[in-house]
Amino acid sequence: MYLHSRSSRHFHFLGFSYTPMCPIIADGLQSGDGSRIAFFSRRDSNWEIYVMNADGSGETRLTTNSAHEVDPSWSPDGTRIVFTSSRDMNFEIYVMNADGTVQTNLTKYPEAADSRASWSPDGSRIAFSSDRDRNFNIYVMNADGTDQTRLTDDPAQDSEPSWSPDGNKITFHSRRDGNLEIYVMNADGTNPIDLTNNSAVDQNPFWSP
Repeated sequence: MYLHSRSSRHFHFLGFSYTPMCPIIADGLQSGDGSRIAFFSRRDSNWEIYVMNADGSGETRLTTNSAHEVDPSWSPDGTRIVFTSSRDMNFEIYVMNADGTVQTNLTKYPEAADSRASWSPDGSRIAFSSDRDRNFNIYVMNADGTDQTRLTDDPAQDSEPSWSPDGNKITFHSRRDGNLEIYVMNADGTNPIDLTNNSAVDQNPFWSP
């Protein structure tokens, strides 16, 4: 495992297309105290969530089923992990305790693909991507799955939300200009601004701590 790398591994599931990310120390993949790292692996033939100590010891598998479990993200206090699962025959956002117990579906939207969950710095809200309105947009919900609210409303793809450290803004990537660009907006979805604005592909933004 390389902590600096990201891959473009790609798979299709029941009509949904999904590109999982390799683990990196950013946006919640390292626990708040820096002692543990969450990652996903298909060493057991399908994608599952694992944790290990920061030195690579103590690898432990947290999810165990035939579905795909990807994109883990630690809660700021290190007690919970949010992740994406296909166990309900579509992609949903789940949360579990840091030891893998009490796995709960937060989004419960069977007609859509919900993914790319990101905790707010205070742990009270989770931003995520969803195509429930026919194209991917950014949504936010309370940490218990209530009050799911759409933040972006554009016919292009908006995905990969990441909170600012103060919780006031969310960065994401968007195709609204014809190619992928990095945007930032207020946490309520107002005032989206194109930060990169060039002809190249710019994607997968993460705020520094």
